[in-house]
Amino acid sequence: MTRKQKKHLARIIAAAVLLALVWFVLPLEGIWKLLAYCVPYFIVGWDVLWGAIRKILHGDLMDEEFLMSVATIGAFVLGDYREAVAVMLFYQIGEWFQGVAVGKTRRNITQLMDLRPDYANVLREGIEEKVDPEEVEVGETILIRPGEKIPLDGVILDGTTAVNTAALTGESLPQDKGPGDAVVSGTVNLTGVITVRTQSAFGESTAAKILELVENASEQKARVEGFITRFAHWYTPCVVAGAALLAVIPPLLFSQPWSVWVQRALVFLVVSCPCALVVSVPLTFFGGIGGASRCGILIKGAGYMETLAKARTVVFDKTGTLTKGSFTVTHIVPQKGSKDDLLALAAAAESFSRHPIAQSVVAAYGKPIEAEPEDAKDHTGRGIEAVIGGRHIFAGNERLMNEIGVPCAKVNEIGTVIHMAADKDYLGYLVIADTPKPDAAEAIRSLKAEGVEKTVMLTGDKAAVAEAVAAELGLDEARAELLPADKVTAVEGLLKTGSPLVFVGDGINDAPVLARADVGVAMGALGSDAAIEAADIVLMDDAPSKLSLAVRLSRRTLRIVRQNVVFALAVKAIVLIMGATGDANMWVAVFADVGVLVLAILNAMRALLVPKK
Repeated sequence: MTRKQKKHLARIIAAAVLLALVWFVLPLEGIWKLLAYCVPYFIVGWDVLWGAIRKILHGDLMDEEFLMSVATIGAFVLGDYREAVAVMLFYQIGEWFQGVAVGKTRRNITQLMDLRPDYANVLREGIEEKVDPEEVEVGETILIRPGEKIPLDGVILDGTTAVNTAALTGESLPQDKGPGDAVVSGTVNLTGVITVRTQSAFGESTAAKILELVENASEQKARVEGFITRFAHWYTPCVVAGAALLAVIPPLLFSQPWSVWVQRALVFLVVSCPCALVVSVPLTFFGGIGGASRCGILIKGAGYMETLAKARTVVFDKTGTLTKGSFTVTHIVPQKGSKDDLLALAAAAESFSRHPIAQSVVAAYGKPIEAEPEDAKDHTGRGIEAVIGGRHIFAGNERLMNEIGVPCAKVNEIGTVIHMAADKDYLGYLVIADTPKPDAAEAIRSLKAEGVEKTVMLTGDKAAVAEAVAAELGLDEARAELLPADKVTAVEGLLKTGSPLVFVGDGINDAPVLARADVGVAMGALGSDAAIEAADIVLMDDAPSKLSLAVRLSRRTLRIVRQNVVFALAVKAIVLIMGATGDANMWVAVFADVGVLVLAILNAMRALLVPKK
């Protein structure tokens, strides 16, 4: 608890003790009885009374402090001293629970998103200086020891280590890093001493952007939050007017006792307080956003969480979203010799090229190149020619094989095929492809299990590749050979169905589509400023399966909101009717107000928990 909450609790306890003392111990009558009850009343309720007075002076009469003040003062006027103090006491208990719940939620989010580093060790002219991260310039060298938080985005110059990215991704498995690898602020250096050249100022770092995102998440409100705000705006004056009519009309028209109907009106006022709705709904969304951040899912506002919960169509980009976005050797088919020999020769031939396909072959070989290519030539769009170990080597597509007069195998596999020939003797072929991410198929199955009706993939790749990936992953539809503008058109067509549409992309190349969709989700955004800025929801690692978890968290949060709304309105409606008919006294009114508030808050706190599959 905070110091303020401890003081609040002390006032509640003191008032409760004094109330019990006056109620059960001190046999007071008359003015002394009134004064005795006023002591615990003012101890526990002075801030409520002062808040009501301040708002009256500013012309704002219709809030819970005004309702509590009118109801309790009215009870004093009618001689119901115990009820007046008890109502204020229980109201403050509800307020205390609210404060504790909000504080717990904020602390959870703060702990989960504790990304801001306290300092940076800067190397300036060979001397180490401990400075505030905001004072470090782009291009400076910083030293990071084991156990220290990485203060700024940068590239490792020297040293190897393991980095804990759990604060950003929710992934507990450390990542190995070495010279040339990028590291991002907010992650933790675990094992080795590393030196890093900074690539951004602190204000533009990953940690700073994420902290800003989380802090501003509450500004983007859900539609149900807006409804509750509007509801409270007209609901409160209506019940105040209803209470006034209830107190005045029966005595005037039917000669009923004023004390009876004023008492009923006060009960009506206590019950009518909408604080359970006003507090629990935003608290639930706040908790849901906090629970999602714990899993490496950053949701920029309650509105996006609400829309995601209702989504029935999910559209994916292919490269970098459902697939790894990097080429991999998937098949090696030799006609002569072994697979290892064919791969070694292909790697040697491709080693001089910077093309991604060539580099994927070298990476697949994974060993130092023993025979360096000589007289290497790049046949643009067809392949490579080189002399290796005295042999004339050709590595390329079918067109290159046809040009040199070497018959090659007919290959029906999906991907880029590299045919190999030596001195016009055909050796075999390799298949290079962008492979699906390990959890991509599971991601699609999980989404359908969550009620998503249609999954679509949009890609600029060839139709054959798109159809193969779609079939492998279980997608409902694939549209290929699309330009960025074509993707926007495709999404606009899908939006005509009327149900909310989610687009999942890399956040950089797909910015126009992310903006056009109802909810834009950036995949694999760790260290990507553009993704964090472009998307409505950011998945801080490269796992498509996190999307189904985001849907599940959003739907559970929305269920909790609906539970609180229905519960609060139902209880209040019943007790309002009972109060008007005289079947509910002030104690029932207290439960209908404070009890409902406490229960709604406790239910809202469930949104912080991450559900198991």
